[in-house]
Amino acid sequence: MMPSLFLLPKGKQPTKQHRWSACKGQMKHILVIKLGALGDFIQALGAMRAIREYHPNSKITLLTTKPYAALAEKSGYIDHIWIDELPKWFQPYKWLAQRNKLNDGNFSRIYDLQNNDRTGLYFKLFSSKPEWVGIAKGASHRNTSPERTAGLAFEGHVQTLGLAGIKNIGIDDLGWLISDIAHFSLPENYALIVPGSAPKRPEKRWPARHYAALCRDLYEKKIMPVLIGTDAEKDVMEHIKRGCPHVTDLSGQTKLEDLPALARHTQFAIGNDTGPMHMIGPTGCKTFVLFSAHSKPHRHAPLGENVQTIQKSNLENLSVERVLGLLPK
Repeated sequence: MMPSLFLLPKGKQPTKQHRWSACKGQMKHILVIKLGALGDFIQALGAMRAIREYHPNSKITLLTTKPYAALAEKSGYIDHIWIDELPKWFQPYKWLAQRNKLNDGNFSRIYDLQNNDRTGLYFKLFSSKPEWVGIAKGASHRNTSPERTAGLAFEGHVQTLGLAGIKNIGIDDLGWLISDIAHFSLPENYALIVPGSAPKRPEKRWPARHYAALCRDLYEKKIMPVLIGTDAEKDVMEHIKRGCPHVTDLSGQTKLEDLPALARHTQFAIGNDTGPMHMIGPTGCKTFVLFSAHSKPHRHAPLGENVQTIQKSNLENLSVERVLGLLPK
């Protein structure tokens, strides 16, 4: 029997709104899909929070990849985490296991925050189709608007979730991600420098010699340049240190959860279009992101009210003087 909240006067037919409310109240199992990459995952966190608030009594499972499981767990927006092994087309047994797992989940609704060909295939794996919020053909709440991909991924999520009745989706400022950074022993005045990028995307990097010149200027102004990056970017860090030996090099020493904490105490951050900048911008830190012609700021910039982008077709031609002119005095 339908709960009394949804009982209508005798003879009155239920409206779409009444049916919708009843359905929402009965949803016990929700699946959210978000696989990666880092910047895209961060842009989806506001949507995950909104889904959690919209379904406070539901069990929410996240299907994601291993690098983002810890972040999802710390957020508090998710009850269960499934690691997607991303089966290849020639692995039929893995596809069978994926189909069985999805069907056994007994999900009332799926929120597809990945929205690609792979997740479109996952929709087809369901024997009995649950409600699906996304772009998959046949979805109950299908977003076919070209505006979905016209701007930032976050804006696309806002539009798509709106079709399912979820409103007021805000940027997640990562306030729940807390880390003790005292062991880095940083001075009061420091600036975060993020000079790397994915190894396969060197065209997205401002030249290391320019970063070295920038670091020298900051050091002369009594602002300590702090290098952030991975072990895979050691060559860039070494180049900068040869040009400015006074920098503090934290490359390979920070975890993802350290980045928001470092950002909350820095004077500002400057770096390339790369994943760590997406961990910095949402905190409210003054963030400057350098873009080449190989990515689009209106689609790939980090979230945050104090994020500013600077674009030059070839970053070799972006002068140190221009960048210095944009930084806080």
